[in-house]
Amino acid sequence: MNQPELRAAVLTASDRCSQGATDLSGPLLAKHVRALGIEVAEVAVVPDDQLAIVKKLVYWSDELKLNLIVTTGGTGVSPRDVTPEATRMVLERPLPGIGESMRAESAKHTPQGMLSRCVAGSRGATLIVNFPGNPRAVEELWPVLAPVVVHACRLLAGKDDPHTG
Repeated sequence: MNQPELRAAVLTASDRCSQGATDLSGPLLAKHVRALGIEVAEVAVVPDDQLAIVKKLVYWSDELKLNLIVTTGGTGVSPRDVTPEATRMVLERPLPGIGESMRAESAKHTPQGMLSRCVAGSRGATLIVNFPGNPRAVEELWPVLAPVVVHACRLLAGKDDPHTG
């Protein structure tokens, strides 16, 4: 069997899940990623801790050279919600259109969607995208990312480059 062309990781940032509560959003994201033919090479749960999130994102992008990292959790406005700050610390090139599109879609389903602080961008050849921690929000927002994620990852990996012949 051929190896998948693209490899990904799913990171859940949640104090509760890191203490043993059932993670529903991480496995849901992993299912959606696999449905696109992308191998999910790593899955992890960390507390809502900026440094712990940064360490995972850097390790997965710089050391494992994964093509895609999707995070879930920590994107709201409570004091412990620090995933966007951690993500911004590691991004080299922001992709604001992804977060903007996700917020616009979320606001169609609930006014609280405007409070989401999901960010996206790239570090090296890795696409990093934040999702809310609510499984319903993951279901509602995955269709926003799904049409572009494979193409974006291939572009970051130097494939499908419109600047080369």
